[in-house]
Amino acid sequence: MSNRDYANRKPRKSGKARTTSRKATAAPKRFPIILAIAVTVIVVGFGYFLWHLKSATPEPVAVPEVKVVQPVVKKDPNALPPKPKEEWTYLETLENKKVEIDLPKDTKPTRPYQMQCGSFKVKSQAEEMKAIIAFQGLSAQIRHQGSWFKVVLGPYERKRLAERERHKLQAAGMNGCQIWFWEG
Repeated sequence: MSNRDYANRKPRKSGKARTTSRKATAAPKRFPIILAIAVTVIVVGFGYFLWHLKSATPEPVAVPEVKVVQPVVKKDPNALPPKPKEEWTYLETLENKKVEIDLPKDTKPTRPYQMQCGSFKVKSQAEEMKAIIAFQGLSAQIRHQGSWFKVVLGPYERKRLAERERHKLQAAGMNGCQIWFWEG
């Protein structure tokens, strides 16, 4: 048995009329008179309400005059006097003053700094990192300590110089550099 689609089936084009048990013509729908009257009454009533609000003017209300009577204030013998006006004179007194501080002219740090950018077991990896640092215009050394090859820069007299070079390396994508005290 084949599956047939009865709901979406196209009507037949043959001249034969189909006979069904239902009525062939449907009764025409009537105009909803009651609904039309109700809507009309509501619209007219709303219009009248708005017109009534527009034309209604409020009656002025008479406001009685009120006289303000000043109360008689008796002075309290224990009351505090009014707060005096303060005048500050420190601006004038400090205007001609000078402060002198004794600073040493050139102080060198007691311990210089170094920057370590990597520590490798294989020397070729350390040389590769040294080459990447050289492309940034900086010079690095490879120090052999035990079984490790450390890539270091420095020594720097001030930490600010080491920070400046670390920022150059960070701009190039090398974020692993650390600044230490140099243990020469």
